[in-house]
Amino acid sequence: MKILVLNGPNLNLLGTREVDLYGQSSLEHINEGLVTFGREHGLTVECRQSNIEGTLVDWIHEAVEKFDGLVINPGGYTHTSAALRDALLAFPGKVIEVHLTNTAGREPFRRDSLTAATAWGVISGLGGLGYKLALTALSEGASGDD
Repeated sequence: MKILVLNGPNLNLLGTREVDLYGQSSLEHINEGLVTFGREHGLTVECRQSNIEGTLVDWIHEAVEKFDGLVINPGGYTHTSAALRDALLAFPGKVIEVHLTNTAGREPFRRDSLTAATAWGVISGLGGLGYKLALTALSEGASGDD
């Protein structure tokens, strides 16, 4: 099973940006852990990050033919991007949206997600562990019946 992990704007600054909220782990460290975790669970995991909305849309389009599942942390685009939402709707595999922080407990504008309705599941507030939980869910094919 091939999984694409996408991270949106400013996530490249993890480990230095708002450490009190996002922790000290860099995105590179998180990604290395995901690739290793994936390998240990029979998954091929590819991680990408962009601050550019159109690049993320292009990668989702590319994923339609190349990946079985998608994990996405849209960052700030969560709350603003109809383009990402529409691209995610075109992806035939399962999508899990991940947020490092509990967006429901933050500023009011962060409580609304344009992209969450396209996802099979949403994991929020568990830091980097959320990505591993998303990979586990995709690999096990968990459903609402479990």
